[in-house]
Amino acid sequence: MRALLLCLASVCVSFAAPTIADEPPSPRAIIERALAAHGGDHWLDPGTLVLSGHAEFYDPKTGEVRSCADDYRMWREMDPGRTVAHGADGKVRIVAKSGDRVIFEVGYDGETTWTQDGILPKAQADAYWATNFGFGIIRSALNEGFTLERAPPRDISGHMVELVRIIDLQGQRTLFGFDTASGFIRYIGFDSPRGWHERTYDDFVRLPESGWVQAREVTLFYDGVKSNTVYWREVETGVAVDPLVFTPPQENE
Repeated sequence: MRALLLCLASVCVSFAAPTIADEPPSPRAIIERALAAHGGDHWLDPGTLVLSGHAEFYDPKTGEVRSCADDYRMWREMDPGRTVAHGADGKVRIVAKSGDRVIFEVGYDGETTWTQDGILPKAQADAYWATNFGFGIIRSALNEGFTLERAPPRDISGHMVELVRIIDLQGQRTLFGFDTASGFIRYIGFDSPRGWHERTYDDFVRLPESGWVQAREVTLFYDGVKSNTVYWREVETGVAVDPLVFTPPQENE
């Protein structure tokens, strides 16, 4: 028995000693691979992004679908110099409709935030974007002033991912999960005013002309509870967007 125990201890010591070949990729190398996998330079700075599809919103108390948006659209004008992970940047507008009924609308023109109910006060707007913005900081992660930290890998929806923590210039942290097989971004997580916010990404497609890779299924969670899933079906990048799309409602009158 003593000989057996010594043998097992020897095996454990042997397994615990890493070799150069076993060293994991650096956080920077993981992100560089992901940026290339998603479309390289065009994905880093497409100018604009227009998405449309449908979405389901879940009741946190019953787990049932409480509403469906059969028309869910997003228009985005990117800011290539982004430095803040969880604040508004560039321009954005999202509209969710069921038939002719607007379920919700939110927009930001670079200064003003509005919803279907009107202009949001700045403090309320800041809290809203701190809860919802975070993915785009990946495009700035390799810039000067950002800190990258590796976290232990894990399984996300049946896919192994490498986890990297991106810390922006204000110290805001965002955890990104990169598929070990494809390099695609399958996960982000960060603290928000609504609690720990997570998103999972799936059903990736590549646009043939630009090479842009888009996740067509995005699911949002708050404190582990599923909030909604968006199913994108149409994707356009680098297209002209009518300035009225990003204009607050009172300025249209």
